[in-house]
Amino acid sequence: MQYETLSVTLAGHVATVTLNRPDVRNAFNETMIAELTAAFHALDQRDEVRAVVLAAHGKAFCAGADLNWMKKMAGYSDAENHADALRLAAMLSAIYRCSKPVVARMNGDAYAGGMGLLCACDIVVAADTARFCLSEARLGLIPATIAPYVIRALGEQAARRYFITAELFDCATALRLGLVSEAVSEDKLDATIEQLTATLCANGPQAVRACKQLVQDLASRELDEALIDDTAARIARVRASAEGREGVASFLEKRPPAWRN
Repeated sequence: MQYETLSVTLAGHVATVTLNRPDVRNAFNETMIAELTAAFHALDQRDEVRAVVLAAHGKAFCAGADLNWMKKMAGYSDAENHADALRLAAMLSAIYRCSKPVVARMNGDAYAGGMGLLCACDIVVAADTARFCLSEARLGLIPATIAPYVIRALGEQAARRYFITAELFDCATALRLGLVSEAVSEDKLDATIEQLTATLCANGPQAVRACKQLVQDLASRELDEALIDDTAARIARVRASAEGREGVASFLEKRPPAWRN
């Protein structure tokens, strides 16, 4: 599929989706939103893809919403604004719910909706010079659509602060808060991403999917008998699966599992 605002490449089992509007700091408009949604849905269906990297061309990762697009939205009716916001929500959901692990390669700053993109990913590897900002309140807006992902990534207390102050914070702060998984110098970004995706691809692909789903399903659930039974049922299914049996057999036989061939 040809894209206007993205480039999508595949190397081995790793797909890379690259934001490609560097002239506007990779700000997204309706076209990029539709293309990101389509790209992640498509990659989710490809069995050969075991990990997805979300990257960006240029100096910034993503500056949030494109100003021209925001000007156009100002003239929308309530119904049109709601429909437009739902399309943005669907894009974030497509990234968050992608069954493959999604690694953000954060080369530069992320503002507003760009923070939503980061927080929808499973792992964020950032250049240590990158900066972060939930800037909506400066414009008299709120980060509503991205909030479910940002609150999960930052935690309630930090989200409360940065939503209402709209202040800029650095990579060291993002690392401390848990938004960033790893911070490296920009010249080490690619090597770090390659090592991380190689690690992901060495694991059982079905197990990786199930692990991702496990966290999403259990993160906010009460620890009760139903949850205990659910987790027991999940591991029982995996133990009996072809991949589970192959993983145990390969370990006992001291050989690489079939999925590494």
